[in-house]
Amino acid sequence: MLNRKSALPAVWWPALLLALLLCSGTAIWAQSPAAARPDAAAENATAAPADGAEGPAPLIAHKNLFEILRSGGMMMIPLFACSFILTVFVFEKVISLRRGRVIPAPFVNRFLPQLREGKLDRDQAMELCAESKSPVADVFAGAVKKWGRPAVEVEQALIDAGERTAHRLRRYLRLFNGIATVSPLLGLLGTVFGMIHLFNAIATADAMGRTELLAGGISEALLTTAAGLGVAISAVCSYLLFLGRVDQLLVDLDALGQELVDLISAEALQEDRGKATRSRKAA
Repeated sequence: MLNRKSALPAVWWPALLLALLLCSGTAIWAQSPAAARPDAAAENATAAPADGAEGPAPLIAHKNLFEILRSGGMMMIPLFACSFILTVFVFEKVISLRRGRVIPAPFVNRFLPQLREGKLDRDQAMELCAESKSPVADVFAGAVKKWGRPAVEVEQALIDAGERTAHRLRRYLRLFNGIATVSPLLGLLGTVFGMIHLFNAIATADAMGRTELLAGGISEALLTTAAGLGVAISAVCSYLLFLGRVDQLLVDLDALGQELVDLISAEALQEDRGKATRSRKAA
C-alpha cells in the first residue's frame, strides 16, 4: 500500500519555497537605508528650520536594487547569477519530485491489483509500464523483464532499475551543494576587493577623520559577504530538503518493488498455480 504520510509535505512546500527565496534575498534587503548614506542622516538631524518655520521632513536615504548591486562591486554579478540559477533549479526539483509525478497513484492502483487478480501477463504489464513513463513504471519494467524467474534474479533486476531511477531523481542536487560552497567564497573575495579599494581611498584622500565615509565604505565592502551567505544558506536548505525528499521516494519505490517481486517471481507463480490446482480438486 502507498505511504500517505509522505504526501503531507506537499501542503507546506510552497511556503518553504517562499522562505528559501526570501532567505536568498536577505542580503539585498538587509541593506540599511541609514547605513547607505550615514552623512545624509547626520545632515538631516542637525538641520534646523529657518525663521521659526517648520522645516521639511528629513529625507530617508535609500537605494534601489541596481544601485545595491553596483555598490557590492563586480563580485555581485556571479553572486546574482548563482541566486538566479538556484531559484530556477529549486522550481525544477519542486516539480520533478512531486509524488504524483514519481509514483502516480492511478498507475500503481491499477497495476498491482490486476497482477494479484491474475488479469495481466508479462506483455500486458510491459505495455502498462511503457504507457506510464514514470519512475515507478521504469522500476516495475526492470522487474517485469524477469517475469517467472527466481526471486533473487527479479530482486537484482529491481535493484538495478532502482539505482538508475535514483540517479535521475538526484540529478542537479550536486549543483545546490556547489552553489553552497562557492557563494561564501565569492562573497569573501568581494569583501577583500572592497577593503582593498577602501584602504587605497584612505591612502590617497584625507578620509581618516571622516568616520562616516569609512563606515559607508566598510558596509559596501561587507555587502558581498552578506549576499554570499544568503545564497549559500538557501542552497544548503534546498539541498537537504530535496535529498530527504528523494530518500523518502526511494523507500516507497523499494516497498512497492518488493510487493511486485512477491507477485511475479517463480516461487510466487508456482504457489499460485498450486492454489489453483487445489481449488479445482476441492471443487
